[in-house]
Amino acid sequence: MEDGTISTIDTIIVVAYLVGIMAVGILAGYRKNTSSGQFFLAGRSLRWPIIGTGLFCANISTIHLVGLASSGYKDGLVIGNFEWMAAFCLILLGIVFAPFYFRNKISTLPEYVEKRYGTGARTFLAFIFVMSALLVHIGISLYAGAIVLEEFFGIPYVASIIGISVITAIYTIIGGLRAVMITDAIQAVLLLLGAAILTFAGIQMLPSVGVESWADFKAACRPDQLSMVQPIKDAAAPGRMGLREFSWYSILFGYPILGIWYWCTDQTIVQKILAAKTEKDGRDGAIFAGFLKILPVFLMVLPGVIGYVLYKEKIGDDNNTTLMVMMKELLPDGIRGLMAAGLLAALMSTIEAALNSTATLTAEDIVKRLRPDTSDATLVLIGRVTAGVVVVLAMLWSTQGGKFDSIFEAINKIPMAFAPGITTIFLWGVFWPRGNKQGAMAALLFNVVIGLVYLAIDIPLIGTEQVIAKRYGIPFMQVGWYLFLMSSAVYIVVSLVTPAPSKKQIDNLCWTRPLDALRGKMEGTLTDPRVMAAILFIIMGVLYAILH
Repeated sequence: MEDGTISTIDTIIVVAYLVGIMAVGILAGYRKNTSSGQFFLAGRSLRWPIIGTGLFCANISTIHLVGLASSGYKDGLVIGNFEWMAAFCLILLGIVFAPFYFRNKISTLPEYVEKRYGTGARTFLAFIFVMSALLVHIGISLYAGAIVLEEFFGIPYVASIIGISVITAIYTIIGGLRAVMITDAIQAVLLLLGAAILTFAGIQMLPSVGVESWADFKAACRPDQLSMVQPIKDAAAPGRMGLREFSWYSILFGYPILGIWYWCTDQTIVQKILAAKTEKDGRDGAIFAGFLKILPVFLMVLPGVIGYVLYKEKIGDDNNTTLMVMMKELLPDGIRGLMAAGLLAALMSTIEAALNSTATLTAEDIVKRLRPDTSDATLVLIGRVTAGVVVVLAMLWSTQGGKFDSIFEAINKIPMAFAPGITTIFLWGVFWPRGNKQGAMAALLFNVVIGLVYLAIDIPLIGTEQVIAKRYGIPFMQVGWYLFLMSSAVYIVVSLVTPAPSKKQIDNLCWTRPLDALRGKMEGTLTDPRVMAAILFIIMGVLYAILH
């Protein structure tokens, strides 16, 4: 490959992948008389390995592949905390939240919120989920993926946006969630294979620059580039407070606020749990995804560190080109096409999951509530039309992606307008029976108001200076923690000064005592959700001890 052109063999591989994945998706999911249960939730027939890979793929997008390598080059393994901390959130999903989602046979997360807090909270949450899917899950992912394809393969980014959107929309609209889950399983293999090949090729090249051992590798890296745990303050950090953006404090307290919202309450992710064949499948699937989240640190972040050691002269300060430089330098024709297909797989997995979730939210949370007698066939049709409309709107929005200084930062800052409040009402909702609908609505509204003010002054939408991040030096991860504390205070105070929910209102919707989540008879041995969670927890502890 030279001057941004793609070789013939790479072109064949990419085209074959696109045609093949569309065909597989249609064949796997299409049914002549598809019911709403089949279209939105795959007939609630999915087993835990498929659920786990689906959760993993819905999360991993082109932003991850490019962004993690870029951040590995610039910041080091510390950025891998965004992957490893997800494992703990997935344990929470499998042990704490999934039982209530499955037992209540809900189709959407806002449906659970209605049972726990009433119709107002459900409507509010459904709107937030649709907007976050359109703006973040699909729109920003499309832009990032298209820019990569334009820079690396010479494909105009508008053409990439249109082509990828149309292909993904076709099999998602026709095949529903079953198509999404089956194609996810294929894409997971392709994605991990491509990342593994690039990592192995980078390791094989290290001796050429005099790196023969781990000690040599560490010496060739920046200080702390191989450390997952970093101190709170840094004299070089911006702002008056001098706080490190990814310090242990920011990660330990800030990440769970975003992580619980994303992994435990967001429709795009949790829809896979709702489609489980059994409660055990749903819980095991969540924890299995936690095991898969160990891999990106070694297959997506570590290559960025290797890229620093091998090609820091070529990459220089433009760390966003790390993945592209490594692919060009390390991979031969054919393998490069496979990696390109992996990039497409990551992008399409994120888009398809978001499209299916918005279709479900619109049909189940809006249309079915307004017109309960709507036929099953009509609900499916509405879901398909919704997915089509959303993908068109996301395509239009994605062309605005260039206005953000940092896509990675933007996709983490935008949820600050609502994620802490959502985490508040779900976390307290399952562990504190006294919480009520007035407290939930107050917390959500408070977070949205304060969160929008924060975004306005720190993206920034107003002016040119990031007041919170640059002038005062408070990282966005810590802002999330502070917003959660404030939202929790609002939730608790308002709940205590208003009537308590009746026992009937909270029945089978929250844990009476926190430890109840760990009680109950064993379901199998190694595949009991609590056993799998304990094994994952221990593995994560060992990994952190090694790379502290």
